[in-house]
Amino acid sequence: MPLAIFVSDVHLREASAATADAFLDFLHDTVSGVPALYLLGDLFEYWAGDDDIGNAFHWRIASSLKALADSGTALYWIAGNRDFLVGEGFARTAALTLLPDPHIIDLAGLSILLTHGDASCTDDLSYMEFRKQVRSPEWQRQFLAMPLEKRKQIIEGLREGSRNAQREKSYDIMDVNAGAIEELFNVNGTEIMIHGHTHRPAIHNHNGKLRYVLPDWDCESETRRGGWLELHTDGRLVQRDV
Repeated sequence: MPLAIFVSDVHLREASAATADAFLDFLHDTVSGVPALYLLGDLFEYWAGDDDIGNAFHWRIASSLKALADSGTALYWIAGNRDFLVGEGFARTAALTLLPDPHIIDLAGLSILLTHGDASCTDDLSYMEFRKQVRSPEWQRQFLAMPLEKRKQIIEGLREGSRNAQREKSYDIMDVNAGAIEELFNVNGTEIMIHGHTHRPAIHNHNGKLRYVLPDWDCESETRRGGWLELHTDGRLVQRDV
């Protein structure tokens, strides 16, 4: 059994029922009994605020996470670019611990840096400016003061704008910047990094330092996509597919 499991970019939403079912099966069949689960961002397609926890779909996900925590698995959360508004209210309901980005863990004799990954996409200047704006406490305070339905309308507009902008951007611009990754390694002194965000699962070697990129999930067709990374007690990191 793994010591810890890492997953990101599931992009849960009501319209993607098969993906949600696959994720809940993953919690029950794979994660149950594992000491720790690390959710590294974009668990949800979007999150308008913790006052949306009463939504039946959101409640189902939060309740399933809490059941897992109650069974003995410690749950940890790093915010993504889609669900950075998850706060203490959701954390209490789902019985998970919010972590800063980046965050370092020491397990199985390894020092591992965890991050969502979007902060390293420094070549995408327009996104970095947007990220700086929406991560500011003042912007979030003003946004969360709006009625929930108004927030959802704004988010839908932002998502549409993001989809249009991505069509005009190269894959290289939307990927992590090599210099930003090297700086993360050097500043934090780790030999291993795990992140998501780019939807390009791979293992990259940076002069002996290993960077594991997690896949995104989409189980809405016969060609299912998704997976996770397992850390075993002997220090092995093993990639698994849905």
